[in-house]
Amino acid sequence: MNPASQAQKKTIVKVLNEADLDPNVEVVIAPPSIYLLPLKDLLRKDIQIAAQNCYFKTSGAFTGETSPAQLIDAGIPYVILGHSERRTLFHETSGIVAEKTRAAIEAGLRVILCVGETLEEREANRTKEVVESQLKPVVDTITKEDWAKVVIAYEPVWAIGTGKVASAAQAQEAHADIRAFLARAVSPEVAESVRIIYGGSVTAANSKELGSQKDVDGFLVGGASLKPEFVDIINTKRALAASA
Repeated sequence: MNPASQAQKKTIVKVLNEADLDPNVEVVIAPPSIYLLPLKDLLRKDIQIAAQNCYFKTSGAFTGETSPAQLIDAGIPYVILGHSERRTLFHETSGIVAEKTRAAIEAGLRVILCVGETLEEREANRTKEVVESQLKPVVDTITKEDWAKVVIAYEPVWAIGTGKVASAAQAQEAHADIRAFLARAVSPEVAESVRIIYGGSVTAANSKELGSQKDVDGFLVGGASLKPEFVDIINTKRALAASA
């Protein structure tokens, strides 16, 4: 639920609109739903917008929910689904997330699909098992072709908003495991082509090391997206190329 005011929203948009952004990086921002439509008119056209969630029904008596059809009608191209806060705070199961993913893709949306383990699961060496259990219902629900419309976001729950961050090696290992699972469960082609981004206390300070990993294709940025350093995170690949 950030930013907390329209004034803050305009400040953040001003920074992005005036920034020199790497044209080879796809930038998508996901504001609270109340700001989705106003942002379309304020934001530069090379930055896309995502909803933070949607329901799996096209319409009906589901008070408080937003349907994927409404997002498409409003010209919103992306939706984030399965975010750890939706799973932990609002008890969304992996089955529900899979249903939402199917409905969103059928409506024409592109999906940022979040997966990740808790600290307890990480310490029990269950990361691979947990992430695969979150992905499997989606694998069982959508088609091989549908994966072209999915970006996977690996976000270890223990690293979100805590200041802790997965090491570059931990992130790379989890991303490589996701690719290996998709190669077995869907196809090697899908495993190779799907983008897997990392989320969990990403900052300008750690984005270069994380971004240099073979299987890290980008970032799902939380708190740092509200600060000017977000521009530096967006430009990570360009900075890496310049320092090579």
